[in-house]
Amino acid sequence: MLSNKVKGYAAGIIAAVFYGTNPLGTLNLYADGKNSGTVLFYRYALAVVIFALWMMVRGENFKIKCGHAIRFALFGSFFALSSTTLYVSFHYMDAGVASTILFCYPIMTAVLMAVFYHEHVTLTTALAIILALGGIALLYQGGTNVRITGTGIALVLLSSLLYALYIVGVNQWKTDYSPLKFTFWIVFFGLLAVLVYTYASGDRLQMLHGAGEWTNALQLALMPTVLSLFFMTISIKNIGSTPSAIMGAFEPLTAVAIGVLVFGETFTLRLAIGIVLILTGVTLVIARK
Repeated sequence: MLSNKVKGYAAGIIAAVFYGTNPLGTLNLYADGKNSGTVLFYRYALAVVIFALWMMVRGENFKIKCGHAIRFALFGSFFALSSTTLYVSFHYMDAGVASTILFCYPIMTAVLMAVFYHEHVTLTTALAIILALGGIALLYQGGTNVRITGTGIALVLLSSLLYALYIVGVNQWKTDYSPLKFTFWIVFFGLLAVLVYTYASGDRLQMLHGAGEWTNALQLALMPTVLSLFFMTISIKNIGSTPSAIMGAFEPLTAVAIGVLVFGETFTLRLAIGIVLILTGVTLVIARK
């Protein structure tokens, strides 16, 4: 039992770290003139290919029950539309602000579990969420020309809600599918949802050119999609939806680490305090278990 808990928390942290790399490839492809539909298509299409190859190497079959396909389609759509609304929000507000607001999803997850499944929200959980939110607020260091619009905020909040619905849905579905097979079908149906969005939005699918653009697309497919989803599935199954969501506090920590180590940004006292608050909140949840 203890080993399952350790596995669940470790997987939740790893999933959050990988998901925190989301803006890297996205913003680079946007800078190259690629639209949201194109970025999302390559992210999910390449992820489907990676998962399919992984399953074939492992010798796993792709067969699922017809009734389960409906659930996979629902959860895949939740996850894909969460990505979609987040990506579109980058056009209306700074990615740093969007990433900060996105962390509302642990609160939404806890509320959904309490309202629909009567899960008791403990004082420790509430305090952990408050500490994590405070820490993330300190991590963001906006300049004087920060873009914040009502449309952008609405899109990010919708992204948070859709991600929370995905986490709760996966938590409540008891199935014998392996994490690899489970996440393959989530991404497969997510790709279909992305194609529907691309057609409805009128975005034209654009070709990728050069090693740089393909590298950014592969990074999006592998890190915040394949690996993040795979480890998040393991985390949810072992420790539940609310603790897994709180582990997501490592997403903005990843962004700070990338900024400092890759782009040479200054590590300030404010950042240090924010990191301590986040780690304290996460430690409270882990220690309580």
